[in-house]
Amino acid sequence: VVLTNDSFDIGEEIIAQFEEANNAKVTIQKAGSSGAVLNRAILEKGNPSGDLLYGVDNTFLSRALREDIFIQYESDLIDNVPAQFILDDTFHVTPVDYGYVNLNYDIAYLEENGLTAPTSLEVLTQPEWDGRLVVENPATSTPGLAFLIATVSYFGEDDDYDYLDYWADLRANNLAVKDGWSEAYYTDFSKYGGDRPLVLSYATSPAAEFFFSEVALEEPPTGNV
Repeated sequence: VVLTNDSFDIGEEIIAQFEEANNAKVTIQKAGSSGAVLNRAILEKGNPSGDLLYGVDNTFLSRALREDIFIQYESDLIDNVPAQFILDDTFHVTPVDYGYVNLNYDIAYLEENGLTAPTSLEVLTQPEWDGRLVVENPATSTPGLAFLIATVSYFGEDDDYDYLDYWADLRANNLAVKDGWSEAYYTDFSKYGGDRPLVLSYATSPAAEFFFSEVALEEPPTGNV
């Protein structure tokens, strides 16, 4: 049983190949956002419902290790992983992927409304972006926590204008905060019928929009800030 987040997606043919090669039955158990999955794993660590957990990134790793929910396992292929991605030298987790968190924008929406993609964090508190940004909750979402950490790093904690002041200004500018990436991206983002042309997502999202589009595209419909 693989415990994972709602946005986890893997081809059935891959699962079938694994099952045949290892004489095993794989069950995917989705449990909400990445933060919610980790919370569940911590709460049930004495009697876990899953054998594996997929979806702990660097922002939630320290908590997972502190709560001691994983056993040690060093993959035979770990030498193929670049050293910069091995954040746990006790091998309670195995790195399998990496990506960059950033803001995506709906190209058509910006063009139709005479807007230019923001070029700084400060711009997001200005009137032209009032009610136009959706991010994920840092308590339950890995990209949400990554964005919070970025604002702490950028604005600091002790300056006259610190990260708390910045978040207060974002809230005053009608920021939307959702529990997980799927809800923010597929419900609030204007590309999928929502009313917000800026969404906290990943640098690879525009490429994914292009690659997985059901109709032929000449360029991605979304861009990276």
